[in-house]
Amino acid sequence: MTFSMVVLFGAFFTFLILGTSISAGLALAGIFTLSLQIDFGSLSSTIGEQIFGGLDHFGFLALPFFVLAGAIMNQCGIAHRLIDFAMLIGRRIPGSLWQTNVLANMLFGCLSGSGIAAATAIGNIIAPIARENKYDMPMTTAVNAASAPTGMLIPPTGAFIVYSLITGGSASIVALFLAGYFPGIVMGLAVMVVAYVYARRRGYASDKSPFRLAEVAGVLWRAIPSLGLVVLVIGGIVGGAFTATEGAGVAVLYSLVLAICYRKLTLEKLIRVGMETIYASGVILFLIACSGLMSWSMTFASIPDQIGEILTSISSNKYVILLMINVALLIVGTFMDMSPAMLIFTPILFPVVTDLGVDPVHFGVIIVYNLCMGIVTPPVGTVLFISASITGEKITRVIPPLLPIFTVQFIGLLVVTYLPAFSLALPRLFGVM
Repeated sequence: MTFSMVVLFGAFFTFLILGTSISAGLALAGIFTLSLQIDFGSLSSTIGEQIFGGLDHFGFLALPFFVLAGAIMNQCGIAHRLIDFAMLIGRRIPGSLWQTNVLANMLFGCLSGSGIAAATAIGNIIAPIARENKYDMPMTTAVNAASAPTGMLIPPTGAFIVYSLITGGSASIVALFLAGYFPGIVMGLAVMVVAYVYARRRGYASDKSPFRLAEVAGVLWRAIPSLGLVVLVIGGIVGGAFTATEGAGVAVLYSLVLAICYRKLTLEKLIRVGMETIYASGVILFLIACSGLMSWSMTFASIPDQIGEILTSISSNKYVILLMINVALLIVGTFMDMSPAMLIFTPILFPVVTDLGVDPVHFGVIIVYNLCMGIVTPPVGTVLFISASITGEKITRVIPPLLPIFTVQFIGLLVVTYLPAFSLALPRLFGVM
């Protein structure tokens, strides 16, 4: 088992260093490990069976549907409407433009299902206004980057669908969706708190103008149809009107109708949306197929059991092991994107934590929260690089204001980790656990 584990991880990281794609690295590492366990005659058939079998689940159909819905919403001018709504909520708080950025990322991120899409759409609108109002641009970049992944915790989000299917349905998608609300809000509030303190120190004034009824009604009228997507999809899934996969189809239909009503979806945009969906879905599903082969080879070689024994030999305390897992995932997140990291480490860590009595839904929230922070940290912090490219700031100037935000977000991670009721309150309230 020890030799199999060395071969598996040694081969995978060697391929990464050589510049091989993550998907190919996953598949080849799994093949090398399997070659130690079964004869060559059975190897090729086993490989094909596991790669195609890894996608043989109806629930995976929800992924391309949610990707398509997010792409449509991204093309039909939703960002401007949500920014107006966020500005209405946050304009009385010092650093109102930063507060608006965070709220808009939380709202748009959960609709698009992508931290990258949120950082791009919201950042491109906020950055010019921030520069015009003489806001500190490194801090503006940090706020946009750190708040963009919040929508990947707030449902509907593909990350929880992938986690649920990796764990074989041990954690229901409905329960995971509901469990993501409070942690997602906490991650966003962490950014707002630091931005508030920073704005007070810099003497940034808030907007003291009175709220006019006509203005408020107009902003709400423009924003409610977009926010209705979340209410419809989550309400329908929790209420039992449709499954998560059917809910994804409803999200596509709703987004399409909304885009047509807004007269924003031209033929050219529709083709672009289709191409984006095909590309993104293809990448995700191919990753899942290759990771399925690697996961099966790990299970076949009893590698998760051995890792569990290693962790429990260090400490038998559940809370110490959870802290070690958090630190490990934060480190992993600095050099690996969310999807491959989740696909690789969930099969390894899931048996360990469940044997310790950690609820599968609770662990799903922990792992997604960790990896949401990871996609902002260099050297592979995609969201950070996108935010910096929008504002034109150097990464070295963005890191200092980013560090206090990460500190507060890490405190939020500890709350999520050690207070399970914080995540599980809503699933239990609605009776889905």
